Amino acid sequence: MKTLSETLGIKAQSKTFLTADWPAPANVKTLITTRNGGVSEAPFHSLNIGAHVGDNPEHVARNREIVQNQIGLPVAYLNQIHSDIVVNATDALATLIDADASVDTTGKAACASMTADCLPVLFCDKAGTVVAAAHAGWRGLAGGVLQNTVCAMQVAPLEIMAYLGPAIGPEAFEVGQDVFDAFTAQMPAAESAFESIGGGKYLADMYALARMVLQREGVSMIYGGEHCTVLERDSFFSYRRDGQTGRMVSAIWLDNEV
Repeated sequence: MKTLSETLGIKAQSKTFLTADWPAPANVKTLITTRNGGVSEAPFHSLNIGAHVGDNPEHVARNREIVQNQIGLPVAYLNQIHSDIVVNATDALATLIDADASVDTTGKAACASMTADCLPVLFCDKAGTVVAAAHAGWRGLAGGVLQNTVCAMQVAPLEIMAYLGPAIGPEAFEVGQDVFDAFTAQMPAAESAFESIGGGKYLADMYALARMVLQREGVSMIYGGEHCTVLERDSFFSYRRDGQTGRMVSAIWLDNEV
């Protein structure tokens, strides 16, 4: 009988760390943090990775060290600005770059996406030669961050697999007419990912929208997309739910020793 974590498409290593449950090559490694297992105090309790949310910098540094020890490679944290910008992960190690996705073929850095309701998407190719991570809020998702990430990987889309990490779910993501219009204007089929609740408001399924975008790019191997950061209060940070809060990180890297 499957555990809850397996049913949701994620394998639990512990209450602190998760890994993507997908048929990636053995040399492709992933780590998805929860809100648990760190040193930050309320309202950032406890494994807050975000250095920009008002948490004690010493606590954030310790939390990042905890993550670093699990990964074993330097993590390429980005200054995420809800853009469509993709950079090489190794270029983001020495300086904080404005971008929302990174790609790596070297095995010298972990690509990372920090989130607290936005959608983290992890990518690899079937041959295990390239990995990427994207931060997709609705603006980035509508603006092309996933398309640009697929392009930056420089492999055929049919060779790419994508994992949709923990994000705000369709029961909690209330949006306005502007978000509906942003997607349906360029992708009419996106209307099926919105449920009208009246007054020009909708419940949006960001997972469904991401799948549509990826499928349109030719990516057919898509996994994950079962969580809700808002409703799963004990496991995940949620900006929509709590306002001032911490950030999780979803990371992916190539292990050259495998």
